[in-house]
This record gives sequence, C-alpha cells and structure tokens, in this order.
Amino acid sequence: MTTIRRAWRTRMAVLGCAVGLALAPAAFGHDGKPHAVPQKEPIAPVQGAAAEKGTRDARSYFTDLELLAQDGRKVRFYSDVLAGHTVLINVIYTNCKDACPLITQKLNEVRSMVGDQFGSDVRFVTLTSDPVRDTPAVLKTFADAQSANQSGWLFLTGDKKNIDHILKKLGQFSQNVEEHSTLLIAGNVPAKRWSKIRPDAPSMAIAERLKQLSGTSGVTAPLPQ
Repeated sequence: MTTIRRAWRTRMAVLGCAVGLALAPAAFGHDGKPHAVPQKEPIAPVQGAAAEKGTRDARSYFTDLELLAQDGRKVRFYSDVLAGHTVLINVIYTNCKDACPLITQKLNEVRSMVGDQFGSDVRFVTLTSDPVRDTPAVLKTFADAQSANQSGWLFLTGDKKNIDHILKKLGQFSQNVEEHSTLLIAGNVPAKRWSKIRPDAPSMAIAERLKQLSGTSGVTAPLPQ
C-alpha cells in the first residue's frame, strides 16, 4: 500500500467515513497523473468517545470558517454550507482551460440526474484553489459560462488562509493552484459518511452514489478502477 493511500485512509477513518468504492490511490492533477500532495498539518487522532466510535464531528473538524459565495454572500463553511446536507465537493481555478471546465460540465450532468434532491438534500460545493484571483464575481462568471450558477451549487472563495485550511482538511491542498486534485469528495454530513470519487467516473454512477449516501437509493453503480 502506498504512503499516499495510507495517509488518505487514516484521514478518512478519523472523519468516520464509510468508503465503499474502488478509488484512485492518489490525487489526480491536470496532467492526469497521480501525485502526492504534501500536508503540513496532519490530523490529530480523535480522543474520547468519538475515537471509540471512529467518528469526528464535521464542525469540529473543518471549523466554521467564513467564505464568500459567487453572489458575494458571506457563508460559514459548516453552518451555511455543509450542515444537514449530502454534499459533492470539488476544487477548481477559473483560469484553467481544460480539466476544471470539463469536470464542471460533468457535474452539471450529475446535477440533472440527481433530480428534485438537488438544492434540498444534495448540494454541490466548488472551492477555488486560487482565492487571490478568483473573486466572487470571477467565480460567478465561470459558473454562468458552465450553466452551473444554480440554486444549490455554491462556488466558494474567501481569505486565502481560510481556503487553504479547508483544502488541507480535505486533503486537496497544493502550493501551486494548478496542481490541485481533481478528485471529487462526496459526503453525507449528518451521517458522517464520506467517499472519494474519480472525476472520470460515469455521471450516472456519481449521481447514484450521491443518492445512496443521502439514503434514497439502494443501488450503487460501479465506479471505474
């Protein structure tokens, strides 16, 4: 087992994730090749009762840092974005001309397949890896161009230290904005169930996984190795 895979499994075990998919062992960059993403802030073991259950509260883990949505609204990452939802999280930067627009378009397909759950039970969360240049207005322009500026889909930027902190907690941080991971992270926040999904998975399979996580589907389409 690779060091990257061990690190990811440790991270997700602390979060109390139930990962039932065949997943890539490393983060995938814009070159399509797996690469390590060094983390300077390792996650400390959970103490007490939470450690016995193998779970960690999402608010305590992520903290409730303030970010900005594409419409300029101030939002708290846990209270206003994660709490009470099944979420699909990905990372982009708007100057990207290849992977980021393509993945956003795929997620738009997934959105249509999720149906009425989208915007209520299921929410999409897109974080920028380039908060200095990606202002709310820039994110809105990007989302509009991809027909992704939808109710229930948040494109988030904010203070760089807040964005970096959250990306580190997600295992998605990179010193260079263009080297961010393109892997998707899906999670049922109240149930503390999380999965990592390759971006080349079929749209229907991603939608079914979201439905399963949210408890509305008993069938999960297989995801590619």
